[in-house]
Amino acid sequence: MQIEYAQVDQKQLAKDIDAIKESIGKPTAEDLKHLRKVEWWGRISAILGYSMAWIFPFNIIGAFLISIGNISRWANVAHPVMHGAYDKVPDVPTRYTRKGFAKGWRRIIDWLDWIEPKAWDFEHNKKHHYNLGEDSDPDNVELNLKWLRESNIPIWLRYVIVIGFAGIWKVAYYAPQTLKMQANFERKKRGETQHKSFIRLGAWSPFSEDGFRLWTRCYLPYIGFRFVFMPLLFLPLGTDAVINVLMASLLAEIFTNLHSFFVIIPNHSAEDIYRFEEPSKSRGEFYLRQIIGTVNYNTGSDQVDFMHGWLNYQVEHHLFPSIPLNHYQEMQPIVKQICKKHNLPYRQENVFKRLWMTIELMVGKTNQLVIKHA
Repeated sequence: MQIEYAQVDQKQLAKDIDAIKESIGKPTAEDLKHLRKVEWWGRISAILGYSMAWIFPFNIIGAFLISIGNISRWANVAHPVMHGAYDKVPDVPTRYTRKGFAKGWRRIIDWLDWIEPKAWDFEHNKKHHYNLGEDSDPDNVELNLKWLRESNIPIWLRYVIVIGFAGIWKVAYYAPQTLKMQANFERKKRGETQHKSFIRLGAWSPFSEDGFRLWTRCYLPYIGFRFVFMPLLFLPLGTDAVINVLMASLLAEIFTNLHSFFVIIPNHSAEDIYRFEEPSKSRGEFYLRQIIGTVNYNTGSDQVDFMHGWLNYQVEHHLFPSIPLNHYQEMQPIVKQICKKHNLPYRQENVFKRLWMTIELMVGKTNQLVIKHA
């Protein structure tokens, strides 16, 4: 379904979307209670995973559970908290606010990952959300993979590259990409030259400025905790237990990368999703782009949403990034009605179907729709 972009009543669309937020009201203690429930689901998954990780072959199941805990920590907790979704909850603990979450030593407890929280906050919350589908969107899949899409690499090998990349994308792409964005922002403030790409020798060498930052803030802290400290905790059970936990941790990392790739990448990339050549000029146009530049997955219960990291409500999230998780379910039918009123597509399909459509885009078999003029 292609839309008549210029014919959409953007002012009325803005009023309709704003009315949804007004109807929800201010965050409450119930919202925080829901987040804590979801948080504990992730923690329990990780605890159960490590309880099995030292025993072969149960460490394979343990790896899967550890990975669920990993993705939940990022998608279900860090994501909404760092958007400020719970900042206005009465008497909210600082650790559940943008001001306190994963800051300083709390990063170890709140969200120790390959990705530096401050860098991800800048890349995702500021650049991606407010430049969705534009050339300046750092998560623009079609542009980011132009080198692969337009290469002379055989099509079958392109599929192999994409599948292999999916298993390591957080460490190979997201960590250096987010750090580069943050570093360039700081360089710009100092009046220094910005680096266009992290795919260069200096970006990875620990002896360069960017490489040193990447290793000390991203790689070494996570490697030290996940692949050294955690396995060594099982040393009293013997060296076999340590090796089994290490193997489970490595396997969990692959599972986490695949899981996060499945639920994150297809949200804005396929042949029926729009890109934009110019920045939006009004709130109504901004809302319009969040709808036609995004797709949802199947939704339902908290259990279904938990496994999707609540990214199955990506349309609602892009319209209201600072809304607590538990409101997306109630908002969804209202957003659908507004899309119907304005004759806009509300895309929602199975995540695996959307994943395949994204892979087809990544290898160059399809292209996104483009709005050339506002």
